[in-house]
Amino acid sequence: MSALTRWLRGPWGTPIISGLLIVVAAILSLTVGVNPFGSGHQHGLGVELEGPAPLVASALFMIAAALVAGIPIILKAVRALMVKVIAIDLLVAIAAVGALIIGQYWEAAAVTFLFAIGHALEAGTMNRTRSALAELVAVAPDVAVVMREGEQVEISAAQVRPDETVLVKNGAKVPVDGIVIGGTGALDEASITGESIPVEKGEGDQVFAGTISGGGFLQVRATGIGADTTLARIIHRVEEAQDAKARTQTFMERFSTWYTPGIILLALITGLLTGNVVLALTLLVIGCPGALVISIPVSIVAGIGRGAKDGILIKGGEYLETSAKITAVALDKTGTLTEGKPYLTDVTVLDPALDRADVLGWAARAEAGSEHPLARPLIDAAASEGLPTHGLPEHTEPVPGKGIVATLEGRRVAVGNLPLLAAEDISEDRGAAAEVDRLAGLGRTPMVVTLDGRVIGVVAVADRIRTDAKEMIARLHAAGVTQVVMLTGDNRRVAEAVAAEVGVDEVRAQLLPEDKLTVVQQLQSEGYTVAMVGDGVNDAPALATADIGVAMGAAGSGVAIETADIALMKDDLLRLPQAIGLARSTVSVMRQNIAIALITVIALLVGVFAGGVTMAIGMLVHEGSVLLVIVNAMRLLRRREQQSTHRPTTPASPRTAQDVVEEQIV
Repeated sequence: MSALTRWLRGPWGTPIISGLLIVVAAILSLTVGVNPFGSGHQHGLGVELEGPAPLVASALFMIAAALVAGIPIILKAVRALMVKVIAIDLLVAIAAVGALIIGQYWEAAAVTFLFAIGHALEAGTMNRTRSALAELVAVAPDVAVVMREGEQVEISAAQVRPDETVLVKNGAKVPVDGIVIGGTGALDEASITGESIPVEKGEGDQVFAGTISGGGFLQVRATGIGADTTLARIIHRVEEAQDAKARTQTFMERFSTWYTPGIILLALITGLLTGNVVLALTLLVIGCPGALVISIPVSIVAGIGRGAKDGILIKGGEYLETSAKITAVALDKTGTLTEGKPYLTDVTVLDPALDRADVLGWAARAEAGSEHPLARPLIDAAASEGLPTHGLPEHTEPVPGKGIVATLEGRRVAVGNLPLLAAEDISEDRGAAAEVDRLAGLGRTPMVVTLDGRVIGVVAVADRIRTDAKEMIARLHAAGVTQVVMLTGDNRRVAEAVAAEVGVDEVRAQLLPEDKLTVVQQLQSEGYTVAMVGDGVNDAPALATADIGVAMGAAGSGVAIETADIALMKDDLLRLPQAIGLARSTVSVMRQNIAIALITVIALLVGVFAGGVTMAIGMLVHEGSVLLVIVNAMRLLRRREQQSTHRPTTPASPRTAQDVVEEQIV
């Protein structure tokens, strides 16, 4: 099929043919000195189709132009009526048929031709705004090279088996989600995270289907295939999101179901009262809410598409609208504002009969049976100092909000905060309270260690603050967020030290998982629209209750992609203010488009009753407003670079809360 044939069979075929017929009609009319664009049978083309042959031929061509463009419109109107929907196509169909009956051939041709152009523009625009989805589909891999029976075999990507070894060579697309088991290379992950800088991959690293090798050679163990890949989930999510309706769009559609019959009734009453059929038909044309109908969906599709290109998945139009209203953001400290990789900083011995190795050894072995995130730094530190850490305690008992109690070699070991001492009925703290206070004042997280009911020491860990945490908070404020709240189960002194560094507005410390839900509900009761950023595990209740739940670094989590209201594919703090800014821009464009559409309709109504606005002029202005609405929405597709006002000019090393407090002391 040639390009011309495809073009003619596409949305532009009808207006092209209709337009050519109008041009031929105009040329024939001009050959006898008649204005082809006159209105009424007294001017231009007559009702009786009498006169010179060129004039009669011109009228027939104009009628043909109206029929070519009008028949598809009439068919759409009839199909809509069959399902009890009065669509705007019906307004145009009635006006065009009426114009033909009373001899307004040019008006009929012009109205249907311009309306067909509007349909073609809308179809083309929706395809263009869905370009993000098309690009994602385009990067989906077709083939894979796998190792089978010691040989390299090229197969369809869908035929790769779980745990099979896939080879990724320079320039090839990664066909599956998987783990690197050999080799090194650089992958372009823009299709997943929106990040254009290639990411170095080595043994143990995760890779995603659809990413492209920019060098090196990787052996990958397949963990996700076909519909189970991150790319497939993203495509599914974007497809659903672009079809999901915003509340404003739903309202506009309900409004349209009453507005369109109202315009028909207004035209009928006007025609009966004035006896002016042309005026009634003109009202039908200028009352078409074309720009109003397309104003919201084109904006939503463009906004969600732009987000997808930047690694920001928004669940749908409703969530995009809500995101634009966010006034409070609740953030977990560990893993969000900090790197989430604490390390051991202090071991204080409080039992003179023991030494550092004893305190650290007992603490590390007790924590071996704990799932607490602070267990890992103790175990790693003990292992690095050559202390035994293998094996598990005979018994482990977590104490929610306080710590852990374990039985080791028949001895009872407890590791946790000061309230744990009361839970263990230990009244003599041997100075543990003072040491905990000192370490907390330095921005560290202290834990008391007890052995058989007596305090033997205090260990402390610290986390590093992310280098872009402060800039993220500043950008959130710039984006219109008035309250940034840090939520943490950590010591208040530690939490306040981090808060002072990054600039959050409020600190809620020493929280249990269920307390985070309470904080979110409290913020909502105070009138805030709340976004909660969490990991979806112990934050699940708070994420579900918040107006918008945000998952960060969701590329490795299929559940987060499917369930989060906003999924930030890359673990990048600055994506959060970018997402809120995009939502605000999209809603702003929606409002602008609604204003353009309403002002156009009102101006045309005034123009009709004041005189001077014909059917053709009305439709021309309408399609002009449709084009303006489309162009306005297309602005959202442009990538807007975030201006950094806080990023250091030279790379800064990660800092701990301890560093912050020590600076304050100095």
